[in-house]
Amino acid sequence: MRGRGASQPLPDLGALPDFTFTRHDGQPFGSGQLRGKPFVANFIFTRCPTVCPEFTRKMVGVQKETAAFGAGLQLVSFSVDPKYDTPERLTEYGERHGADFSRWSFLTGDYEQLKETIVQGFKVSMGREPGAPEDDLLSIFHGTHFVLVDDAGQIRGYYDSADSDSTQRLLRDTQRLAKTGH
Repeated sequence: MRGRGASQPLPDLGALPDFTFTRHDGQPFGSGQLRGKPFVANFIFTRCPTVCPEFTRKMVGVQKETAAFGAGLQLVSFSVDPKYDTPERLTEYGERHGADFSRWSFLTGDYEQLKETIVQGFKVSMGREPGAPEDDLLSIFHGTHFVLVDDAGQIRGYYDSADSDSTQRLLRDTQRLAKTGH
């Protein structure tokens, strides 16, 4: 994919539906709190044995690279294993990874509502292999793209977390959104 020039607008890839989940501190958190601020979303679970530790490390890198924007740019990690990922577990996970909780929220909630928001709203895959035992962590699947959302709740980009060029593009586009809002 070719780079975009600074004058070309970021694509408008659809509006997110309103959502409210439970933040790692036990407080309700969602689109209402994010309105007026661009944010970067990702999708993880705390006991993930495969891609999540690296996906979270990349989000730590985004946090570091965008620190100058402070709370004007939010980071949001949605749990795809909400039955296990209580607010307490999400807080511990965030602390372990050095999350700045003034900017980075970890969300959990009702599984079906999360799935609807992630799959229908963000257009990112999530689920469990049918018939797999509850404790089979490899049966849980989810997308590994960062999603960039503008200050009006419009999706502006998808970035493959496994691709360093894509991650660099995310940082450029994020900085642009943090400065201009769109």
